[in-house]
Amino acid sequence: MRKILVIAYYWPPAGGPGVQRWLKFAKYLPEFGIEPIVYVPKSPSYPIVDEKLVSEVPDSIKIVKQPIREPYGWASLLSKKKTKTISSGIIKEKNPSFIEKTLLWIRGNLFIPDARKLWVKPSISYLAKVIADEGIQTVITTGPPHSLHLIGLGLKKKYNLQWIADFRDPWTSIGYHKKLRLTEYARLKHKALEKGVLLKADKIVVTSNTTKSEFEAITPKPIKVITNGFDNGLKPVALDSDFTISHIGSLLTGRNPLGLWQALQELITENEAFRKTVKVQLAGVVGEEVLQSLQNFGLDAYVEQLGYLSHDKVLETQQKSQLLLLLEIDSEETIGIIPGKLFEYLNAKRPILAIGPKGWEAGAMVEKHKAGNTCLHDNIPALKNVLLDAFHQYQKGSLLCNSEGVEQYHRKALTESLAKFI
Repeated sequence: MRKILVIAYYWPPAGGPGVQRWLKFAKYLPEFGIEPIVYVPKSPSYPIVDEKLVSEVPDSIKIVKQPIREPYGWASLLSKKKTKTISSGIIKEKNPSFIEKTLLWIRGNLFIPDARKLWVKPSISYLAKVIADEGIQTVITTGPPHSLHLIGLGLKKKYNLQWIADFRDPWTSIGYHKKLRLTEYARLKHKALEKGVLLKADKIVVTSNTTKSEFEAITPKPIKVITNGFDNGLKPVALDSDFTISHIGSLLTGRNPLGLWQALQELITENEAFRKTVKVQLAGVVGEEVLQSLQNFGLDAYVEQLGYLSHDKVLETQQKSQLLLLLEIDSEETIGIIPGKLFEYLNAKRPILAIGPKGWEAGAMVEKHKAGNTCLHDNIPALKNVLLDAFHQYQKGSLLCNSEGVEQYHRKALTESLAKFI
């Protein structure tokens, strides 16, 4: 077995999509001759917790932990609720409070690249013994938080090892970056750190072709696209009797699908059968502006908030739903964002309605695999046509989806690709 050191922030009992990628890589890497030793924080401030994921960590995996100091704990002294929403990625766009604006400014300008930067120096010192004792020759850092890449950078400078930087999301080009109230100094500092990581890492892994093209303009280093994926283990479930339209995961202000809400409002007004059976299910954190929009469109009675669901319940909800929603911010900056939920949607084999920007890579994948339809946010007639067509199929009991050619996204197949790149 070849040993590698994986440096990650999100690890069970952390919930949400960030934990799944390396939990599954760690599960399958030993099958390809690689033994991962996983370094994670001790007592971190995870915004979402899913205790059931702890049972998915293979017993054979060695976990190394080191305490982390997180400013979100200090910030909660000002406002526990607002600190938690910001740490979860919820950035209020309309009429933010003074405390929200202050916390955002501090987050963007004093904690560069992010609020976990205080873990960098202690980790570089602590991992010296781990690298020596375990004979580590390859280190992999995965972000966000992108401060973890600075741990890799520090280790690369001190030791003769291979360093691979895994970007689950872009760094400076990600949509929320402009909302952090950055000073010019902070913006340039982020850019410099990003460039330093891209130039010093031996290899780079990204989750989309768009991010690959973006990084290729900065660095000549090898870049491999390894998307997120799905694991097996689905149990047969009965479809919902209602015409359920489900969105899984955080639904924040930027992704608020106003065009969809209008299309639903019109169909509910125009079609009695549709009105009697339609139900919108929202699983995960829902932003205040989204809830206000639903109320403004008169959709409250048709919406069910499921709250945070454990991963096993997420899989069940996806399989039971009549139609699955995939949403992205309507911006050129988000065309390369491929939500991790897409791959579990594909595995659930339920039709997908993808709503996002023009040229969206994830939307193209939905159509490529014949898994559903893609619409622009403001194309109300197209949205109504897709919804009405799906509803008519639902009435006939024939609302089906085969999701062709998706086995390439199985976690084991993706791990094999990663093992070869290592």
